[in-house]
Amino acid sequence: MDAERIKEILLKHKLFLGDEGGERADLSGADLSEADLSGANLSGANLSGADLSEADLSEADLSRANLSEADLSGANLFGANLDFSSWPLYCKSIGVKVDVKIARQLVYHAFAVNCNDPEFLELKKAVKDFANKFHRVGEIPKL
Repeated sequence: MDAERIKEILLKHKLFLGDEGGERADLSGADLSEADLSGANLSGANLSGADLSEADLSEADLSRANLSEADLSGANLFGANLDFSSWPLYCKSIGVKVDVKIARQLVYHAFAVNCNDPEFLELKKAVKDFANKFHRVGEIPKL
């Protein structure tokens, strides 16, 4: 997708978010590989199945975004807001560049499941201090 079309979609999405008309961004299935979306407000956007490989999403607001089946391989998510978004659990989310805030968020959620396997519990104990620095702990219980 070319930069002008992305700009147009982001502008309409901004208007939508501000209750000023516009429309929710639907970038499902879009080829956004290597796109510069740094600082973009994609809160609530549909990015399902989008190719975001090697895209710059640093400082982007992806809260409540649908990232199901998105290819995030090699994407830069440093400083991005992923609160309440969907993180794809398949091989195309491997190699995503994240900061410690997102790493804590992912580790917290991975270990917040109820699994009584002794190996899992040992691992959970090892990452507990790291995961409990997740920015939403306080609103939700510690591990």
